[in-house]
Amino acid sequence: MYENIAGLTNKMVVAAQASDWNGLDRLENQCAAASVATMSGVPALAGAARQRKIELLKQILANDRAIRDVTEPWMAQLNG
Repeated sequence: MYENIAGLTNKMVVAAQASDWNGLDRLENQCAAASVATMSGVPALAGAARQRKIELLKQILANDRAIRDVTEPWMAQLNG
């Protein structure tokens, strides 16, 4: 599940950097649908699986920052 979300957020970064707003929107919807599964409760992990989950979460957060780095100035221009 986290692998899928991380992959989608990677694609979202590429779409944002390419100003592919339709692609970004489509990927954002896919990511939102994939993240719904995390709300149903994810079993606790241990060892290597837990470490991988942490790495993926860090990657997802870094991707989110990269997307916002592109979209926030663009949104400010629209509101300006």
